[in-house]
Amino acid sequence: MTNDAMWAGTVTIDGHEDAELEAYLARPLHDGPRGGVVVIHHMPGYDPATKEIVRLFAARGYAALCPNLYSREGAGVSPDDQAAAARAKGGVPDEQVVGDIAGAAAHLDGLDGANGKIGVIGYCSGGRQSFLAACSLNIDAAVDCYGACVVNEPPAGFPLKATPLLSKAPDLSCPLLGLFGDEDQYPAPDEVAVLSAELTRLGKEHEFHGYPDAGHAFFATDRPSYRPKAALEGWKRIFDFYGRHLAA
Repeated sequence: MTNDAMWAGTVTIDGHEDAELEAYLARPLHDGPRGGVVVIHHMPGYDPATKEIVRLFAARGYAALCPNLYSREGAGVSPDDQAAAARAKGGVPDEQVVGDIAGAAAHLDGLDGANGKIGVIGYCSGGRQSFLAACSLNIDAAVDCYGACVVNEPPAGFPLKATPLLSKAPDLSCPLLGLFGDEDQYPAPDEVAVLSAELTRLGKEHEFHGYPDAGHAFFATDRPSYRPKAALEGWKRIFDFYGRHLAA
């Protein structure tokens, strides 16, 4: 019988420059060893849909943690207001994001049953940040779900100050899984193709999959963009990928 009992709730972790961050943790109650997954929230912020993803990983046997990258916008402020304040500033600086993800990984590694393997996954802006983390830290597996601004500059009027990350590709530290909608414009299929070609040129292990009839945010069950067929196939690929790279 599968034991999917878990503990889930809010914790405090140390982020960039020892800042205290709110984070959402879910972990199985059965004995380890187990890998850890840092879940990077999308641009709308640290929301119930993202916490559901954290619990989904715990049900699959991982310890998963989502740091609230907007925590510095004030304790006691609603996540929606924190996200709005962060967007008004152009988002979170890349250096700070990397430090916060490093803190989240360290927290996971310090839990009972941790096997020392860490994966990262992000959606939308978090997909870009997942690639950034994998090029900046020693990670065991990374998943980029439709992260834009990895190859191209952001479009005019984009609320985040994001710079392309293609120059960091030589530093990719782990296998990368990329999941993209063929109808997406940010990133569009040609941008995905450029990134894949560069990773191939560099000899970096990666696998990219595009889904027809899917655009941006096709994993988001609480949004009109949700595409069940693409999302279900994507989750199968994610669990297979982590099963290969985060095992004890």
